[in-house]
Amino acid sequence: MAIPDEDVAAVRSATDILALIGEYAPLKRVGRRYVGLCPFHAEKTGSFSVNAEEGLYYCFGCQVSGDAITFLRSIEGCDFVEAVERLAARAGIAIRHDTGGKDQPDREGRKALLGVMEQAVAFYHEELLSQPDAKRARQYLRSRGYEGETVRQFGLGWAPEAGRSLVGAVRAPADLLVKAGLAHQGEHGLRDAFRGRVIFPIFDPTGKAIGLGGRILPGAGEGAGPKYRNSPETPIYSKRRTLYGLNWAKQAAVQTGEVIICEGYTDVIGFFAAGLPRAVATCGTALTEEHFRLLGRFAKRVVLAFDADAAGQSAAARFYEWEKRHELEVAVAALPPGSDPADIAMREPQALKYAVENAKTFLRFRVDRALASSELKTGEGRAHAAEAALAMVAEHPNELVRDQFLVRVSDLTRQDPERLRPRLEALVRAFKESSRKTTDEAGRAVGGRRGQPPDEEPPWEPDPEGGWEQPPVSTRPAGDGSSSRRESGPVPPGERAGRDALVLAVHEPQAMAGRLNAAMFADPLQRAALRALTDSTSLHDAIENADDEVADLLRQLAVSEPDADPDQTVTALARSAAQVALHEIKAEARQANAEDDATRLAAAGAAITWLKSELELMQEPGTADRTSPAVSEAANRLVAWLLQRYLEAR
Repeated sequence: MAIPDEDVAAVRSATDILALIGEYAPLKRVGRRYVGLCPFHAEKTGSFSVNAEEGLYYCFGCQVSGDAITFLRSIEGCDFVEAVERLAARAGIAIRHDTGGKDQPDREGRKALLGVMEQAVAFYHEELLSQPDAKRARQYLRSRGYEGETVRQFGLGWAPEAGRSLVGAVRAPADLLVKAGLAHQGEHGLRDAFRGRVIFPIFDPTGKAIGLGGRILPGAGEGAGPKYRNSPETPIYSKRRTLYGLNWAKQAAVQTGEVIICEGYTDVIGFFAAGLPRAVATCGTALTEEHFRLLGRFAKRVVLAFDADAAGQSAAARFYEWEKRHELEVAVAALPPGSDPADIAMREPQALKYAVENAKTFLRFRVDRALASSELKTGEGRAHAAEAALAMVAEHPNELVRDQFLVRVSDLTRQDPERLRPRLEALVRAFKESSRKTTDEAGRAVGGRRGQPPDEEPPWEPDPEGGWEQPPVSTRPAGDGSSSRRESGPVPPGERAGRDALVLAVHEPQAMAGRLNAAMFADPLQRAALRALTDSTSLHDAIENADDEVADLLRQLAVSEPDADPDQTVTALARSAAQVALHEIKAEARQANAEDDATRLAAAGAAITWLKSELELMQEPGTADRTSPAVSEAANRLVAWLLQRYLEAR
């Protein structure tokens, strides 16, 4: 499937890139551009920059770059056509499609599944709002404090107890309903998968319905099945990659830098009702690294609002690993024992806020809980408490953190830290050995990579390559990939002046019109960028028609602040190019011998003398901060001479 170029251009032009990126990363204005933390890699200093006028972004840390379409594809993992379709829908633009393409069947299949799921959500919602048989469901929701506004905000619904209500209402092919997890083939034909349950629609981060969660009403008979039933895995729904409520919570998460993870749908709704609209929940599965990676796009602090100690040692090790790898801070909200967020939100919402605002780090929470549950009034009780707390401290991978908590445990249990230290070291060794054995066993189970659980993807990806957190001063490409680290160090004055000149050419084309030519640029990449700008009618055309290295440089220039004076920049560029030319002519003259043409040697000598004279004139006192008429005239002469030399060489 293809979309006409003019439709793509219309979508790109109509998209507010600041609003789009702002849903994933907060931006602030700095001069003409907008900057913030990159949503594609972990960093502490903002290196992500956006040009709102041109609709382009560039990260000086990991070198990702592009426009609104590229951004949506990268952040959401969708292909080009889907990204354009989403942006077109946001902007209210109708686009045309040319049918065909290898991915057409998959795309059409996904679109059909999303369409039938949307119909199902609408059907169940209307059933809850208006049908007599949903009266008990409405009463139950009111008892939980859910009024009409909440029901509509979260799209809650009711699945009638009759076996074919949805099947008869949606009128979709049987195989499609089964594939979406909405129906199944029974002894008496096609039957609804959800019956007699309150429906909680599950959406992807963009707001598309992809699955359902169903809760039976209190007092249901023995044959009603489990309390909760979720959609099965489908081509549009994966539990390990889905978080309930993220479509509603992502904006608040971006604004606050924090996201709350709880266990159930009603907990999420409770947090929203308590004034904490940044809560999400897993969908009947344990937290996975995919969840953490997804959350890392929106926030850097994750607050666990469930029994974080219940999962035990293996979960703690994973949390520490993910915390380090994705540079997230994991904290735990200390909720009253035996209470869930949904109940607390209804009874005492301020207590829920307090628990989140005073959330402790993961290790601090576990150690404090171990100490609080022990008897500290006797020597034996304090010894047992120290042992239990040290077992948790030993799980942390950072030696400095372990040492800090060793001191804390020794203070609270009144134990000599030097007597506790050997015990902690022994626990650390035992924990590492246990982890190694578990990893080896998992590796043997699949007969392949160490540490890969059977029938699962690798538990983590290799650490991403690093990047600068401040904009690099060089425009020279990394070489083997746009995400590679660039070398730091001094930049030749000509390259610096060339970059300034190109930034001005992008942002202030009228000020630089007719003042730049290829002969002024010693750097081939900068020369190619100038050629791309000169040969194109717009910056977007230049980027589209250029090769990868030049396009990357142009996007970088588009988000750079033009802070140089045009006259001084042209002068500096001419001076640098003339110095390069002088060096080249001197080298040629030194290599000359008696057999060389005397006329050529004389011309070289005259050129050297003239260039030295012009360069000395450009270094006259008082011209460091501004360009005098004499210096400007010298620069103009050098530019003309450089261009003539360049053309003759070609």
